[in-house]
Amino acid sequence: MQTSLSCRPKVLKKSGLLLALAFSCISPFATAEALTVTYAGSMGVVMDNGLGPDFAKTHHVDYQGQGQGAYAMARLLAAKKVVADVFVSITPGPIDVLKQAGLVGQAQPVASTRMVIAYNPHSRFAQQLAQSTTAQPWWKTLSEPGLRFGRTDPTSDPQGQNIIFTLKLAEKYYHQPGLAQKIMGEVINPQQIAAEGGLLARLQAGQVDAASGYESATRSAKLPYIVLPDEINLSNPDYSQRWYDTVSFEVADKQGKAKTYRPQPLVFYAVVLKNSPHPQLAQQFVDYLTSAQAQKIFKENGYDQPKGKSF
Repeated sequence: MQTSLSCRPKVLKKSGLLLALAFSCISPFATAEALTVTYAGSMGVVMDNGLGPDFAKTHHVDYQGQGQGAYAMARLLAAKKVVADVFVSITPGPIDVLKQAGLVGQAQPVASTRMVIAYNPHSRFAQQLAQSTTAQPWWKTLSEPGLRFGRTDPTSDPQGQNIIFTLKLAEKYYHQPGLAQKIMGEVINPQQIAAEGGLLARLQAGQVDAASGYESATRSAKLPYIVLPDEINLSNPDYSQRWYDTVSFEVADKQGKAKTYRPQPLVFYAVVLKNSPHPQLAQQFVDYLTSAQAQKIFKENGYDQPKGKSF
């Protein structure tokens, strides 16, 4: 957000000595409210470069965004280690964490996406992935020795869970038992796992050759990607019962307790936090996310229209 600043010099002194020449700047929004939005880490570009600044400009407020793996962020909010006005999650699961903590009411669907395989255009495997054929399909290339695959932590981030579901579904769809383990190794594989907000940055930097991704974030990052069939990309509710609901996996959580994970629809939900410092402004932002202007920004950044209902 661009503002016009009125600045005047100010001399700072200590013990009679001149220390520095500073400026006291007064912004026209200096007394404005500051809206704090927490969100799933994959949404960084659309939130901090698009939706947040647009809302701030039209409502004459300051905007502060903070992204992290959606489950990890939900736990921070539930423990009140982070205080915010709004939380925007991918999948309903992280919202449920906050509902159990009594911190949120109804969540509103605001956008949707699908799983893809993103890749670095300069990788030595890029041509094979770009020209994926029946003879050399994408999953076979990802299984090749030497290919570096990246994903996020399934214990803290829905995307880390969703790539596991996608690869397990690919085993069934392509009739390739053991495919998921060939590509990923163990469910928790430190050589592959990175923080959600940094995964595509690692891919862009060439630290990995290919990575799991949401189509929305991958398009926002302007990276090439492989479109996957609806039977395995978790985007189409029509395939839930016959396909998506047939896979699951178990892994120990941060406390060492075994937990079973199952797929959820790839829908982004926004919710006002009950301990929001600015509840009216927070509700305005949630309402704004379903407006024509916000949906235009979502679309420009690769997001699809919201699916499903409030819950």
